[in-house]
Amino acid sequence: MIKISQSIEPNDLRGKIQRFWNISGEKINLIEKNFDSSRGAPVFTVEGNYTSRGWTEWTQGFQFGSAILQYDGTGEKSFLDYGRKKIVEYMAPHLSHTGVHDHGFNNISTYGNLLRLIKEGKLEAEQWEKDFYELALKVSGAVQAGRWTSIGDGGFIHSFNGPHSLFVDTIRSCRSLIVSYGLGHEAQGEGDAKIDLLARAIDHLKATAKYSIFYGEGRDIYDVRGRTAHESIFNVKDGNYRCPNSQQGFSAFTTWTRGLAWAMCGFAEELEWMDGVDDKALKPFGGKEETMALLLKAARATCDFYIDNSCIDGIPYWDTGAPMLYRMGDYLNKAADPFNSFEPVDSSAAAIAAQGLLRLGRYLNEKDDHRDGAHYIQAGLTVMDTLLDEPYMSTGAFHEGLLLHSIYHRPNGWDHVPEKNRVAYGESSMWGDYHMREAVLYVQKIYNKEKYYTYYNCVQ
Repeated sequence: MIKISQSIEPNDLRGKIQRFWNISGEKINLIEKNFDSSRGAPVFTVEGNYTSRGWTEWTQGFQFGSAILQYDGTGEKSFLDYGRKKIVEYMAPHLSHTGVHDHGFNNISTYGNLLRLIKEGKLEAEQWEKDFYELALKVSGAVQAGRWTSIGDGGFIHSFNGPHSLFVDTIRSCRSLIVSYGLGHEAQGEGDAKIDLLARAIDHLKATAKYSIFYGEGRDIYDVRGRTAHESIFNVKDGNYRCPNSQQGFSAFTTWTRGLAWAMCGFAEELEWMDGVDDKALKPFGGKEETMALLLKAARATCDFYIDNSCIDGIPYWDTGAPMLYRMGDYLNKAADPFNSFEPVDSSAAAIAAQGLLRLGRYLNEKDDHRDGAHYIQAGLTVMDTLLDEPYMSTGAFHEGLLLHSIYHRPNGWDHVPEKNRVAYGESSMWGDYHMREAVLYVQKIYNKEKYYTYYNCVQ
């Protein structure tokens, strides 16, 4: 489990963060110089060079959103100009993409970040530009809400696998639907029937908490508190839940750690958002107290599981049930080894999880639960301290990635394995790099005493 540092504070990371932004800017420029955009979006690196992967285009928002985060973190206007230009040039198809669940990844990372900067007073823009971003976000959320499967106790945004499939990662991507609602949008269906965006957001949150997260309550013999299933399968004929599944993890009955991290970050963020929703608006859905309790239960369980099932430096292996972990002995009681010969680590899971830990900790502090709040905050800072140093920071001049030792799809064998080695290491991913920037920006705004960083600042 993580050996949590009780003394580290956000300001202690200031020096590492300054170095981080210098490296980050170099990587953004390197990708822009070298990557051929006609091949699609950059997804992950092979021998240090970003390549595409034709599955779904879910990473382009991270590419251009990274430039906006770079501007926010450093004030370097060239990155803002670059991001603005590329978002207009490339991101329009993602707004109306009916075939994916990833709207929150692509569009909140781009249009959402730009609108947030306007609302926070960090970007001067004429009214038409603000209206443009708002319209984009309204449309994106409505399109995402259209990927809907109704079940007996509500419904969910279904994955690109089809209407039977609930992905745990969509908990973070449903930010798109929530922002559309927050901007006052009215989605419509057949016969001009109004689609209640708040109802769909809450139903999706509840479905994920109920079916994607385990609580040690005897659901099945593998029901360990905080464990997550990447995919939950439903019978679309009668709306009944059937079984867990996994697309990118080892099995349905082990925990793919990036899916776990998506849940940690997503539930913590939605707790923060839900805290500001009017009590009356939530009354038709069981009330605010009931909804908040469900989200908090899921956030706590997943964060506790991550702490218990990561190495002492805060880095997890790609799946907690990966079949060769037994060959590594008591691996959880030592630092993660990305260069081992048995199973890869996943630094991208750590970058996503760190933000979940930090946000949950702050939320609990705000509710006067200072003991548990400090526990999660210190765990998050411990993870960040590890990631901001070698061997995870990519300091090589020609490597286009920022965060090393990220894993995409171990079962499919998509990750580059260096010659004469058995497992992948040394590569980066667009989501890992973006979420590392996001987590760094979060910490920086804390020690600089800037406005608290949330995605829904683009609404307020």
